[in-house]
Amino acid sequence: MDVADVPEVPEWLVGHLHEQGIEELYPPQAEAVERGVTRGESLVASVPTASGKTLVATMAMLSAVESRGGMALYIVPLRALASEKRAEFEAFERYGLDVGVTTGNYESDGGWLAGKDIVVATSEKVDSLARNDAPWLGELSCVVADEVHLVDDAERGPTLEVTLATLGRLNPDLQTVALSATVGNAAELAAWLDADLVDSTWRPIELRKGVHYGDALHLEDGSQQRLAVRPSEDQAAAVVRDTLEEGGSTLVFVNSRRNAESAARRLGATTEAALTADEKRDLESLAAEIREVSDTDTSDDLAAAVERGAAFHHAGLARDHRQLVEEAFRDRLVKVVCATPTLAAGVNTPARRVVVRDWRRYDGSVGGMQPLSVLEVHQMMGRAGRPGRDPYGEAVLLAGGHDELDELFERYVWAEPEPVESKLAAEPALRTHALATVASGFARSREELLAFFEGTLYAEQTADRAHLELVTDQVVEYLLANDFLERADGLAATNLGHTVSRLYLDPMSAAEILDGLRSLDGDPTALGLYHLVCRTPDMYELYLRSGDQERYTELHYEREAELLGTAPSEFDDAFEDWLAGLKTARLLEDWASELDEDELAERYQVGPGDIRGKVDAAQWLLGAAESLAAELDLGVGTAIRRARQRVEHGVRAELVELAEVRGVGRKRARRLFEAGIETPADLRGAEKPVVLAALRNRPNTAQTVLENAGHPDPEMDDVEPDPAVRADETGGGANGSDGGAEGQSNLGDF
Repeated sequence: MDVADVPEVPEWLVGHLHEQGIEELYPPQAEAVERGVTRGESLVASVPTASGKTLVATMAMLSAVESRGGMALYIVPLRALASEKRAEFEAFERYGLDVGVTTGNYESDGGWLAGKDIVVATSEKVDSLARNDAPWLGELSCVVADEVHLVDDAERGPTLEVTLATLGRLNPDLQTVALSATVGNAAELAAWLDADLVDSTWRPIELRKGVHYGDALHLEDGSQQRLAVRPSEDQAAAVVRDTLEEGGSTLVFVNSRRNAESAARRLGATTEAALTADEKRDLESLAAEIREVSDTDTSDDLAAAVERGAAFHHAGLARDHRQLVEEAFRDRLVKVVCATPTLAAGVNTPARRVVVRDWRRYDGSVGGMQPLSVLEVHQMMGRAGRPGRDPYGEAVLLAGGHDELDELFERYVWAEPEPVESKLAAEPALRTHALATVASGFARSREELLAFFEGTLYAEQTADRAHLELVTDQVVEYLLANDFLERADGLAATNLGHTVSRLYLDPMSAAEILDGLRSLDGDPTALGLYHLVCRTPDMYELYLRSGDQERYTELHYEREAELLGTAPSEFDDAFEDWLAGLKTARLLEDWASELDEDELAERYQVGPGDIRGKVDAAQWLLGAAESLAAELDLGVGTAIRRARQRVEHGVRAELVELAEVRGVGRKRARRLFEAGIETPADLRGAEKPVVLAALRNRPNTAQTVLENAGHPDPEMDDVEPDPAVRADETGGGANGSDGGAEGQSNLGDF
């Protein structure tokens, strides 16, 4: 189908697509149009990666805005994908469309998004918008759910499932377009969403799947091609070298962060040999950018790998690290990326070859290694081959023996993906969404609550309602017992319940926080508050490593008076969770005591992305604790606010106000403080030579900081730094060090 023949899309879209070299639709795209996706018909598109799912969604959204008015919402599973889609959709703004993106601040109703034509958001953000009564959600005419097969995910799935059910309730005529990888029960997903189905295996370029064993690549069609392993190589290195010889790039999936880092180090020897002089120069510049993101060993290790043309990618990296790696890999400057499976979840990182090195990973629920699902492996494999860049894509598993060769063909190469299954009936998910459903007014009785859940995938997939009723009754009793719900001619949320739902808290987190705050006798310490929020279900605690049990048991007894709530017995299994929370809280306390980021990473064996994640979660949970304390008039709001501000900026108490000046941050605040500038008022009236010296003779930085502080004359032309200020001896961490070389930044610099 010619793009000019697509009905009910804006006239400008044809020219826009022609500019991108798109004149005809791919077969799955054409089938979607024939099934009415541009005429308001709901659709599930279950097609392989790189087969044009986003254009199907784009046509649906643009036709909805053009023909039916209202707004279009694009739901993504990850914040990284939201940024990617924003860049893609903002191209439409030159045609008069207004695009908005929202992923954070769970307490906001997103009022600023009213009147936007297209909004991009994570499912968690959309769920929170519904809880906060965002009025514009009722104006939606089209919603797109990207990666909808993730309803199968135990953590994210229930939120996506309930969000789609909620939007359907708010907008009975809503067009739903669900984009999915090829799954085993696409028809069931379509039935749940009352949608038509495009179920296709078509790809724009061929994807060859196979298994490497010995000196040969065994392909699914029964053919073989020689791919010898040299004496100095392992299998992954041989595949990477062979791919480089053909001018391609390789994505290697492994099962842990440590394995990703070690594999990148080893494969750097292979990629380095293939680099041109220009590439080496560009990679050195990229490595310098990476080192500026964070002053940690992880940052240094990544930069060292990148200089050789290799990289690793996992959740422990800072967001800027991941973006730099992804962009360089898409540009084929970085030749190989060794990644954990998170990179397979929709981020645009195609490669000539994908190597699934590790097809088992540790599963704590069974205490051992377990095979990955077929769906997950096929998601990884789908990253192979970029249309317009590669003549084909190849996805390769690695076998260490003949029996494993046969097993991998049976288990993954020839296998169909599993059906996706709802995880909503698990109690943690259900208690959260049951409270939100009642608080949002969608259910006012047990019967209405069950009726709401009838609109979910869980109800579509099971004829036995007994389990859902049983778990629903259990969570309702829990919510009643904790004063989040009350029986008033049915069910109603209490004021406290409304607050908990609006704050986007797991009710069990709220109960834990309230129990701890009610146990107080006097003002809490920062560590006590950090520990309180760190042991809630909404915080991912640090693992206890070898030796940690003894270390943190000792810390528990040293600072027991500061800890809120009742500690479990040392002989109780729950004591280990208590200590894991204490370890996480101690990391936050060290961060808020200005310990250098590199020392934090070394002390707790985490990456900069982990530190940022803990800081963000603690900031959110402490803000929620502050709201809960105010709701019950517990009189500890000031102490909680100060602990939140300290963890937000990573500073001791005396620097909080200074660090809140935009552009200052933790290190600059400490340097200014040591130079005698202790408050924003001091900064507004400061001598410019003193500020310039404290900020290490950086005129642009000094001028920006002074402008943000409201200085009457921030201009730094012809200003010389005050020689009496020794900025090189000030600032940094609790140990007095500066935390890294000049020019480096960290989480709290900006």
